[in-house]
Amino acid sequence: MNYKRFIEEYLGKGLIKKQKSDFRSAKKLILRAKKDIKTARANLEIDEGIAYTIAYLAMLRAGRALMLLNGFRSADGYQHRTVVEFMSQFLGTEFKPIVERFDKMRRKRNIFTYDVDISISKTEADNALETAVKFVDLLQKIIEKKNPQRKFGFTKRKK
Repeated sequence: MNYKRFIEEYLGKGLIKKQKSDFRSAKKLILRAKKDIKTARANLEIDEGIAYTIAYLAMLRAGRALMLLNGFRSADGYQHRTVVEFMSQFLGTEFKPIVERFDKMRRKRNIFTYDVDISISKTEADNALETAVKFVDLLQKIIEKKNPQRKFGFTKRKK
């Protein structure tokens, strides 16, 4: 399916809604995703499952940022899945492996959240964190290209 057909189908099904493109909100989501990555890294030695979940959340926020910049937001009861599917269509085959990893993380995070009999290993959490860093950086670069005069600035907080 091509991107245009995907958009038409998902709008028709009510899985996405049109929204005014907003660089400022996209930037806030990316900055939050970067903070999530730091939080996931900080939790890696304490709780692998939480680190994994937060790494996934960073990817979700970055995906939502790209959707928002393109004038859409997910709607209805399949919001996480819709973000993954949007990324698949928007990024195309070149980035298929990272989108597939995003989808696997989505499913595992869901099982971890709702099933008491699942654990996440340190290796899985490490890999999730590595994937999240790559994914968020990729989407940040794409968003910056769409608006090259407004780069993401990171300022250090005063203590």
